Amino acid sequence: MVDTVAAVLAALLVVILLANRLAPLTAARLGMDLERWRAGLRLKRAAVPGFVMPYLEGGQGAPLVLVHGFGGDKDNFTRIARFLTPHYHVVIPDLPGFGEATRDAAASYTIAEQVERLRAFLDQVAPGPVHLGGNSMGGFIAAQFAATYPQRVASLWLLDPAGTAAAQSSAILERYRDTGDIPLLLRQVGDIDRMIASATHREPFLPYCVRKALGQRGVADHALHSQIMHQLTTAPLLEQQYRELAPPTLIVWGQQDRILDPSGAAALGALFRRSRTILMPNIGHLPMLEAPRQSARDYLAFRRERACA
Repeated sequence: MVDTVAAVLAALLVVILLANRLAPLTAARLGMDLERWRAGLRLKRAAVPGFVMPYLEGGQGAPLVLVHGFGGDKDNFTRIARFLTPHYHVVIPDLPGFGEATRDAAASYTIAEQVERLRAFLDQVAPGPVHLGGNSMGGFIAAQFAATYPQRVASLWLLDPAGTAAAQSSAILERYRDTGDIPLLLRQVGDIDRMIASATHREPFLPYCVRKALGQRGVADHALHSQIMHQLTTAPLLEQQYRELAPPTLIVWGQQDRILDPSGAAALGALFRRSRTILMPNIGHLPMLEAPRQSARDYLAFRRERACA
């Protein structure tokens, strides 16, 4: 059985490599399907008012819901999910406006609106208390969700989250406020390389086919995502709304993050009174992609500590 699986995987890898430049979109889809399979994830769909939200699901145990960041999608967590599905029931949705979810140019995508869509999604998929995590914009949404619906959040895992003045004081965001230019908004397919270089310090392996697929989607989403970026960067900050938040929280920040300033970790630590902070050296804005194994180890240790507390 093991030999058969290995042979199938080897054959699939050969197909992906051959198709990488000849049929890049097909190769990208096959590659993503392979990573999902290795992580024990299956693709499903849920409907919330006005939107369809595809999501990945796998594993058993307490639900762990992971929310991607701006310009990202559910597959941002596929590599780290491989280390999490043996322990938890992992659920990773595409937020409306991103990934394979519905897009509606007339809709609002404020943090508050996305929190309500996440609530409607969880009402169907995981109606009880969940352990909630998020990266970047997804971290902001996760923190806001926990503040809005505290009874539904058992713990938080915030990876380089937006939502504080300190985090959003980075040079990249200052330039965006001054000029409207930011690497996360793609005008042409080749801009994907600039986006990845800006968002990571330790670039994860992403073959040509995946970069091309992401670049094409980013260009197609430019107008909508420009609108969402404005709503994100003008949203009320967490410290403007709350003096203290209670859920047990693991704050993780890449020390070389150029998108959101690592000083945001201290700001969040002051806000979340039951928090632990990990600063990851030589990691940028995407710890779950740049160091998936170590990020998972740190999270598993946090959960074990909470279980013993």
